Amino acid sequence: MSAATALRAAVHATLVNDGALSAALGGARVYDVPPAAPEFPYVTLGEAQLLDWSTATEAGEEHRLTLHVWSRQGGHGEAHAITHLVQEALHDMPLELTGARLVNLRFTQADIRREAGGRTYHALVRFRAVTEGG
Repeated sequence: MSAATALRAAVHATLVNDGALSAALGGARVYDVPPAAPEFPYVTLGEAQLLDWSTATEAGEEHRLTLHVWSRQGGHGEAHAITHLVQEALHDMPLELTGARLVNLRFTQADIRREAGGRTYHALVRFRAVTEGG
């Protein structure tokens, strides 16, 4: 398993098992691929960018991850609240990766906006991670 795949699996498992986030979502509604008609609110694992972070002695990667929060209730408030819970669940957490070691995982940015049509609020929640090995 690559470090990127292991990191994505650990992020998904951490979010699904976070009690506060599951309560806010109305269940473990965290998807790599969402169902055709998902119930709102929910979170999806999104884009990833990988950069070489190797040293002279260790293989390593920098990961830039984007998670998406989707909401249709409570205006920006629900999207902000869920975004905060995602940050709390992941920022600086020592996730266990299969075949690699997580050096750090840090929240870097969130963009929260209303989508065209006005019903759906969408947050892009970005993290930066560094892994060794894998």
